[in-house]
Amino acid sequence: MPNIQQIARMAGVSTATVSRVLNNYPYVSETTRQKVLMIMEQLDYVPNGNAITLKKGATHLIGIISVTFSPLLISFLDAFNLAAEKYGFNITLFITNGDAGKEHVALEMLKRKQLDALVFVLRTNEWEVIESYTKYGPIVTWQRLENERIPSVFMDQYDAYATGLEHLYAKGYRNILNVYPMSTGLNTLERRRAYADFAHRRQITADDFPLFQDKTSTRDGEELASWWIAQTHRPDAIFCATDEVAAGCITALHRMRISAPGEVGIMGFNNTEVAHLLDLTTIHYPVQQQAENAFVIIHNMLNDRQEAVAPLEYRLIERHST
Repeated sequence: MPNIQQIARMAGVSTATVSRVLNNYPYVSETTRQKVLMIMEQLDYVPNGNAITLKKGATHLIGIISVTFSPLLISFLDAFNLAAEKYGFNITLFITNGDAGKEHVALEMLKRKQLDALVFVLRTNEWEVIESYTKYGPIVTWQRLENERIPSVFMDQYDAYATGLEHLYAKGYRNILNVYPMSTGLNTLERRRAYADFAHRRQITADDFPLFQDKTSTRDGEELASWWIAQTHRPDAIFCATDEVAAGCITALHRMRISAPGEVGIMGFNNTEVAHLLDLTTIHYPVQQQAENAFVIIHNMLNDRQEAVAPLEYRLIERHST
């Protein structure tokens, strides 16, 4: 393959001059510049990206890691990418499907300086493993984590869930079924704690229905609707783990001629596009702002800056489903 030494010899210039042309630096005459560019074209020369990275010590490439795709991930990616592009960064996505080895590939790329930073949307390895790589570059997570070496842009979901429960109570619902996301997630624990405190505060019977956890998809919502139909003692409201669960549930109920909110209230969480389309009451989760904050933290760490992150807050979005 051609290299800059060969180009320099053919052009009759120094390698420093070739380097200036490659990097579009000044102090090169237009005649010399055009001569060097013509020889590059003749030789089909392409700069070695790895060599440039090693020389500059930066790739301007950030890896984003998740177990699977979801509407929420797409929103996060879109906002993060827009923020990154403003500063000349690109992103590369790693979908692990729960394979710790695939996640390890991304961590090793950070170690070998093939990535400048990593964002963990949803991790597979233990945090201790991930933390051991923070010496090679910034690592930020979207998951709830309190760790001095791995900043997190999570939001405590206790107050948000309590807000949703109080909305359902104000609407007259008393037999509320709670459908939770990841059983191992700290946010699920906070949602369950919020419901326990709510039930005690409002003096209603808690845990009157089965425990539904690890429910995040529209298919889970359809199965939930089938369960509801089969019951004799039915909840009068269902607080779903995500908007997708709520969408699957309310769509399946409508197919079976069940009125929602007439016979059962349905509430989602996250305020994704599907909630807007199906007129679902939900809790707005500021995903875009969290993604932007994740980039700000990384940019600060890479450049020793102190730019402030945006304040985050939940809010209730009341629509027809309750």
